[in-house]
Amino acid sequence: MLDCAIIAAKESGRILMEGLKNPDMRRIEKKGIGDYVTEIDRESEQAVIRIIKKSFPYHQIVAEESGLDRAESSYQWIIDPLDGTANYVHSIPVFGVSIGLMKDADMIIGVVYSPATEELFWAEKGRGAFLNGKKINVSKQKDFADSMIATGFPWRSRHLIKPYLESFREILTGSAGVRRMGAAAIDLAYTACGRFEAFWEIQLKPWDIAAGSLLVKEAGGVVTDFKGGIDLSAGNIVAGSPDIHKHIVKVTEKYLADVA
Repeated sequence: MLDCAIIAAKESGRILMEGLKNPDMRRIEKKGIGDYVTEIDRESEQAVIRIIKKSFPYHQIVAEESGLDRAESSYQWIIDPLDGTANYVHSIPVFGVSIGLMKDADMIIGVVYSPATEELFWAEKGRGAFLNGKKINVSKQKDFADSMIATGFPWRSRHLIKPYLESFREILTGSAGVRRMGAAAIDLAYTACGRFEAFWEIQLKPWDIAAGSLLVKEAGGVVTDFKGGIDLSAGNIVAGSPDIHKHIVKVTEKYLADVA
C-alpha cells in the first residue's frame, strides 16, 4: 500500500509539473475568493484514483475534487492531488500531492510529494518518517525564541481573522519568525523534518492534514487540536516538536479554543 501511494504521488507530481511548464494546460476556475481549481487538479486526482483502484479496487477513497466514493471498506484513502493550488496558479513552486491511508479510524500511511523540489516524504505507522529514503525527525530546538513557526491564514473563514491575528501576534513576537507557505501538506512535511519547529492553522480539510499529520507523529512530533486534544474533525491543528508544540497550544487555547 505504501508503494502504491508513492507511485501515485509521483505520477500526480509529473502531471502537475507538466501543467506548471505549460500554463495553457491549467484551465483555471474560481470556486470562491482566492479559491481555485484547475483542470490539472482533476487530471492529477484521477491519475491517483486510477492507480489506487487498480491495486485496491474495493478500498474507499475521499478526494478533494471527487468527494467520497461509496465503497465499503475498512481502508480509506484521503487524497489532495494539488495542495497549494493558489501557489500553483501563480507559478509559485510551493505545492504538493498529499495521500493518506486510514484503516478504520487509524492513519497508517502518509505520503507528501513536492514535485518542484523532488522531495518525497513518507511515513508508515510505527516505522518512522522519511525524506527521499532518509529517516527524519522533528526539530530538537527547545527555545521558542529561536523557533521558526509555520501557519496558514483563515481565508475561507474571514470572521475568524480577528482571534487568529491575536494568536499570530503573540507567536510572531515571541519566536524567530512565522512563515506562510500556502500549502498545509508542505508545512507539515517541513515540520516533520525539522525545518519548522511547529505549525498551526484553522479549519483545514481532512485531505490537507491526513498524510502530513502522520509524518509529524512518526518523526517524533505531536499533533493536536487547539486545546491539546486529539479531535481534528474541525480541521484546527497544532503540530510540532514536543517542546514547541506545548508553547503554541498555550497560545491557541487562549485565543482560538472556541473555534469550531
